[in-house]
Parts: sequence; structure tokens; C-alpha cells
Amino acid sequence: MYNPKSQKATEFIDHQEILDTLAYADANKANAALIDSILEKAERRKGLSHREASVLLACELPDRTERMYRLAEQIKKDFYGSRIVMFAPLYLSNYCVNGCVYCPYHHQNKHIARKKLTQEDIVREVTALQDMGHKRLALEAGEDPVNNPIEYILESIKTIYSIKHKNGAIRRVNVNIAATTVENYRRLRDAGIGTYILFQETYHKESYEKLHPTGPKHNYDYHTEAMDRAMQGGIDDVGLGVLFGLELYRYEFAGLLMHAEHLEAAYGVGPHTISVPRIKRADDIDPNVFDNGIDDDTFAKITACIRIAVPYTGMIISTRENKKVRERLLHLGISQISGASRTSVGGYAEDEPEDEKSEQFDVSDNRTLDEVVRWLMELGYIPSFCTACYREGRTGDRFMSLCKSGQIQNCCQPNALMTLKEYLTDYASPKTREVGERLIEAEMKNVASDKVRFIAAERLVKIAQGERDFRF
Repeated sequence: MYNPKSQKATEFIDHQEILDTLAYADANKANAALIDSILEKAERRKGLSHREASVLLACELPDRTERMYRLAEQIKKDFYGSRIVMFAPLYLSNYCVNGCVYCPYHHQNKHIARKKLTQEDIVREVTALQDMGHKRLALEAGEDPVNNPIEYILESIKTIYSIKHKNGAIRRVNVNIAATTVENYRRLRDAGIGTYILFQETYHKESYEKLHPTGPKHNYDYHTEAMDRAMQGGIDDVGLGVLFGLELYRYEFAGLLMHAEHLEAAYGVGPHTISVPRIKRADDIDPNVFDNGIDDDTFAKITACIRIAVPYTGMIISTRENKKVRERLLHLGISQISGASRTSVGGYAEDEPEDEKSEQFDVSDNRTLDEVVRWLMELGYIPSFCTACYREGRTGDRFMSLCKSGQIQNCCQPNALMTLKEYLTDYASPKTREVGERLIEAEMKNVASDKVRFIAAERLVKIAQGERDFRF
């Protein structure tokens, strides 16, 4: 039986409830009156249930779909303004004991180069990332209790936080590693991580078990209940995601929203982020083997419907997608993107040799961070390197209450502008700096509080003079 408050995976992600939801959506996909009522509810910025959102995703009325797109863009602006948070992934190791059929790190792949960064390697990689201007990393590693034990992850986090090069510093490390124990989540929390991210891959249990035939990740329940254990371990910022293309997208969409509803029902706080990756070519993985791929239009609609259904969450798009797709999704709810990413173990400090490639997937957007930052600003967005909420304790329900009330804008707008000023001063090309200075001057006028605007203006001057790391 479906029970969003249950801590059992098969009860808060109930297969029959998803099937009933899809049937309900099919029956009402042309029901203009119902669709209008759902959109009117969404316009109140309180979110939608998985059933309501599934009706919107199934909707075949073009004028209502356009209304969804306009609403998704406006909701993103209402909660997050024009800010786009910047980050980069850092792959520590691609050793893995799992047999995931969609990932080149699967243990049966004998020709991919297996690598693991030493702490000295991490210093070189992080220094290179700092020299680009990055302040926020997403840590990645395969699941291997011998090569990648939790002690290695914790040591790596400590090393990353210790590195200061010129004006550079990684101020927040988010972590994407395999499902683990409550005790290990507690240790990650104590190490000062930001968000714990774990992709479900697919919510369809039968498909999940086939896609993960061997290894500890085969255990659907243990994997799906990971966020519960993270919450119990004191990590109150968690990030969800599915890998679109593995299973029917409408099933995944409903399951993803049910997971978000479960976290709200059981812990009073929904996901801090939702990611929307699509399966991509990588080493011995051919995405065409999977027959559930989605086209760009469907992908856009999924993104818009997630933004409408879970208005408070941060939404992430990676360099899996090309510039054109990323630009489209920025208008439909995305609030975080990666820039200048490497999906290999190493590769920031120096390029990998051709015979030692270790990418998890092919990168579709190969622009430099400077190019991505300038592109965002030319589109009217504020690239933000801010990590203030984590470091000021604004996480979990404290962040969500501020976000849902709109009060977070009093901090986020000036913090974004100050971190952008740091980037422009320390790392930007002359052309990017010119675009950015104009943007900061214009956006300072949009800081609502006179007091905050005055303080921020003073700090912008101090940043130009060499001081760093101001935050509200």
C-alpha cells in the first residue's frame, strides 16, 4: 500500500500507485478544465502532487503546455531570481564493484583505465579548479569498499578544504557516493559536506534489478532508502535524480515526485536539489541500446513540470547536455549548472593521455568556465559562486522555510553579486569582466533592502581592493 510517510522503499515508491497515476494522467490529458485547475493551483507556488504533475506532463494541449513553460520560468525567478549556481564535479576514483549495465565503471569493463587520485593528485586537481574560479565541487567515486572506503572519502574532503591557492578556496563540497550507513552519513556530515546527492537511476524495481545485476547496488530497497538514512545521520540537504532513458520517463517522473513527497512527509523537508541527467555515450556504453530515450522537447517538458511541482528545489543540469539544450532548460527552471567539467579521474591539472581515458560519460558542453560565465551573463543571468547558506547553517528546514517565504532573496542576491565580483576580479578574461561589471551595476539596483544594498556596495569595493569571502 502507498504510504508517503513509510520508510520502506516499496511503500513510499509504490508500483501500483505509479501505474494508477499514469492511468489517471492518460484519462485526463485532454481534460482542459482539470488541467486549468491544476495550473491555477501551481500558480499559488505551493507545488503539486505527483498525480497532478503527471497530468500536466501527459497534457497534449499546446496552449496549456506553453502556459506551463511560462509558469515554470516565473516560478524559478520567484524563488531563485536570475541566479545560476556554478559547480564542477571531481571524480576521485572509478574503481567499482557494481555491474551497472549503463555505466562504463562497471566491474566487468576490463579496458577502461582504472584510476584513483592520491591526496597529492587531489591537491593538483583542486588547485587547477581554484585557478579557474570554482568554489563548489561535487565529489564522485565508484563503489568499492577496498579502493574507495569511507575513510578515503573523508580524507579527500579534508584535503580539499585545506587547499588555498592565491585567492582560491573550495568553500563547499557536495558528495555523490554510493548508498551507505547512518553512521557513515553522520561522518560525512561531521566532515562538513554540503548536499548528499544520490541518483536513483530508475524507480521501477524490476528494471532496477536488471540494470544492476551484481554488486551491492543491486539491492533496490537499500539504495532507495539511502536518503532516509542520510536524514537520520543528520544530513538535511539531499539531492535526488533519475537517469532518464533507462525506463519509461513518465514512470520515473511520478516516482521522483513521490520520493520528494516522502521526504516532506517523513522529515518535513523535501530535496534540496533534483538533477535531470539523460543517458549518454561513454566508453563501452551505447545509449541507443536503451529504448526509453527522450527527445529534447520531452526533456524540456519534464524539466518544466518538475519546477512547477517542486518549486522550492534547486534544479541541476550538467555538461552531459550541449549549449543549446542547457540554454533552453535555463528558461524552464534550472538553477544550477556545471562548467568546464571533467568526468574522468583527473583531467583538470592536465589532459588525460588517449590510452588512459577514464570518463564516466561524454561531455557535450566543452566550453571553459570563463565562456560559460560570460554566456550566462549575456543571457541576463547572475552566475553565483555563493556557498553562504551551508556555512551559515541555513540548511534543511531552515533553508526551505526561507526559500518558500521568499526571504532568502535578501541574502542570495547580494551574495551572488559579491561572489561574481570575486570571480571577475581574480579569474575573468577582460571581455567577461566588462560584461560582468555592467551586470553587477544593474543588478545592485534590484537589491530590495536599502541597508543590504549599502553594505553590499561597500563590500564590492573591498573585494576590488583584495578582501575576500564576504557573505550575508
